[in-house]
Amino acid sequence: MTKILLCCSAGMSTSMVVKKMRVAADSKNIDVEINAVGSEEFDANVSEYDCFLLGPQIKYKLEAFKARVDGKPIAVINQMDYGMMKGEKILTDALAMIK
Repeated sequence: MTKILLCCSAGMSTSMVVKKMRVAADSKNIDVEINAVGSEEFDANVSEYDCFLLGPQIKYKLEAFKARVDGKPIAVINQMDYGMMKGEKILTDALAMIK
């Protein structure tokens, strides 16, 4: 099972994106675990996940977080996709990063 972790300032707004991503994954029978945490919880979760997505509001932390993920894929979610809660698009982008 693929595991994707989303991270934002407090984990609140990103949790709505997670719900949309889960609906998209279920509709396509994709076996994936998707969760969201606040940035202060990021380090405690690195070993558990295959891919990391940062909310646009913390894009300034990307370089610091890259150094913590042991070469695993990490990116900032496209601001437009995030704002419009395009769960399917964000899921597709995340899965493409892993392959």
